[in-house]
Amino acid sequence: MAPRTGRPFSSVVEATELPRIIRLSDNFYAAAFTLMKLLPARYIIARAEAAGLLTPGTPVLETSSGTFGLGLALVCGLRGYPLTIVGDAAVDAELKTRLEMLGARVEIVAENGHPGGIQGARLDRLEQLRRENPGCFVPNQYGNPDNGRSYEIVGDLVLDTVGAVDCLVGPVGSGGSSGGLARALRAERESMRLIGVDTHGSTIFGQPAARRVLRGLGSSIQPDNVHYTAYDEVHWVTAEEAFRATHALYRRHALFMGPTSGASFMAAAWWARLHPERKVLAVLPDEGYRYQQTVFNAEWLRKQGMDMAERPQEPVLVSHPLDAPGQWTRLAWARRTYAEVMGAGTAQ
Repeated sequence: MAPRTGRPFSSVVEATELPRIIRLSDNFYAAAFTLMKLLPARYIIARAEAAGLLTPGTPVLETSSGTFGLGLALVCGLRGYPLTIVGDAAVDAELKTRLEMLGARVEIVAENGHPGGIQGARLDRLEQLRRENPGCFVPNQYGNPDNGRSYEIVGDLVLDTVGAVDCLVGPVGSGGSSGGLARALRAERESMRLIGVDTHGSTIFGQPAARRVLRGLGSSIQPDNVHYTAYDEVHWVTAEEAFRATHALYRRHALFMGPTSGASFMAAAWWARLHPERKVLAVLPDEGYRYQQTVFNAEWLRKQGMDMAERPQEPVLVSHPLDAPGQWTRLAWARRTYAEVMGAGTAQ
């Protein structure tokens, strides 16, 4: 993408949807987004407009507990589409206020023992609203392939800035960013490794569902946009480990980012240390201002029982997702299908 000179951006979306590519060490780079989900939100809406699925006044309905909802609220607010976001308790008061000030209606649902967890409960409510609003548009971040396609422009930016990379590390939630960016970068170097970062209690890569303190990555469903055969390795991190890495990212590199960025940074920094001759890129999804009263608040961390003491600087290696202990863990996914991994031996 050529440098922009001589004219203003057409909107805040155009100004902030792409990341800054930052060199953190000799072989370690970061793609630092202000709000990563703004890019797929804008892309999906633009594609729907081009296909005639969105016309003035068309209601937009989506499920999100965080940044995709905020991205949609920004895009829909600027383009005049009425938006309803189905979220859960992870939508804090500050985020809810921001969404509503942009014109979105926010509906909060509870899990109440739903077999698909909180995401399943949100999706069921979204489906009910879709039936009640014929002619609406649902972006469907979990299943719409345009989610992943939107990151092709980021791949071009990376290749133009630092060239081909040997390893891409990114958090996995809907699967759009890691899968879409990997596909774009592998067009230049097919051997590039993809490390997906998840958290314990997320079912995406085969662990049993459990309460998750670390939000913004992981899921209680298995999204269609997670293409399992794209991943070479999977890491699971705890909330405390991710929070500690988030602090380190700010302290060492002055990058004030959210906890999913900390999780990505931790795994990528480890890989970069092990492979000093190879180039690694970490995806850092959003800035840290939403987390000032939590992740960056010592009293809140203390109340969560997190002492934030230093821990081992490398993950435990396991051969099956069910063998993962409650700490930073990695598994060689080896571009296998979900069924192949889950059937590979018996968990101890």
